[in-house]
Amino acid sequence: MGDFSRFEEAIRRGFMLLLVTGTTDTSLIPGLTIAGASPDLTHFTPAADAEYLIFGKTKSVPGIPVTPDGKPTPAILTRSALSVIDAGALVVNAGTRVKPLVPIVELGGSPGRDIRTGSAIDEGIVRQAAENARELGKNLGKRLASLIVGESIPAGTTTAMAFLAAMGYDPWDRMSSASPENPKKLKTEIVREALMAAGIRGAVADPVVAAAKVGDPVIPAIAAIAAGAAEVGSVVVLAGGTQMAAVLAFLRAYDARSLSRVSVATTRWLIEDRTADLRGLIQQVSDVPLAYSLLGFEETTPSGLRAFEAGFVKEGAAAGGALVAAAVLGIPLERLKEQIVGDYLRVLGKG
Repeated sequence: MGDFSRFEEAIRRGFMLLLVTGTTDTSLIPGLTIAGASPDLTHFTPAADAEYLIFGKTKSVPGIPVTPDGKPTPAILTRSALSVIDAGALVVNAGTRVKPLVPIVELGGSPGRDIRTGSAIDEGIVRQAAENARELGKNLGKRLASLIVGESIPAGTTTAMAFLAAMGYDPWDRMSSASPENPKKLKTEIVREALMAAGIRGAVADPVVAAAKVGDPVIPAIAAIAAGAAEVGSVVVLAGGTQMAAVLAFLRAYDARSLSRVSVATTRWLIEDRTADLRGLIQQVSDVPLAYSLLGFEETTPSGLRAFEAGFVKEGAAAGGALVAAAVLGIPLERLKEQIVGDYLRVLGKG
């Protein structure tokens, strides 16, 4: 895909990582997501991700966010990478049921309802939050050569799938999952029900309307931050998986000129996910540069981290962007793994 070298140069000149948090009641649907020990606890996951990223520990829940059988949040990877390169992070709350107990930038958004209602978020709230996000992007972009922006929102691939379908793209059978057993049938049923409830039968022209009907608070927030930063000459790395195709789709309709200053960074596990198609999704929207980290965990790594190799989690909490930034800044993979393993063991009380 496109040339990532311009983004590498900007990362070397200085960046900040932004974690955009959000929740929707879609994550409460049983069997849809493992981004939490139970459906009810998915509302705590973004807050816990943010708390771990900033403080190295959680406050909203005991212990780090895990899957039902103990797989760790990718925020472990993000924090470790930022620690090695001594980079800063900022939490941006797009709309959560549980607010992170860290210093945050509040966009004035709201958490999303179950998209099967056909009315995920009030349209006025989406517009106001996007306006605030754009101003945030402008202000940060004036000082920073690049922004790396990721997300934490359980069930985000399902709401992103619905948004892409509403905007006239083909996301069917292309979205990733935090589980190696991608619940594609359930996702398709949910998205079709959402589109029907929203009365969407063709492509929606206004991305704010599409997000309000069947999207989530994170998609417009990240897109508007990118638009604002691009407007003042900064470049933006969207740190994530297939959800970032939805961000690109929003951006194309919202401010297409910004796409020339946007790229995507992810993990090797997401790229190798045979149940998804990140490249194909991106190419539907715009041929933006795509980079990915080569990080992997061998047999000697603690079992919780080896779960990434088995297809669990794969991406999230801006992990891909942080790992790619570490590579751009010359951090050897062995040094990065050493930091990640050490941090992971400390979290478990074994370090």
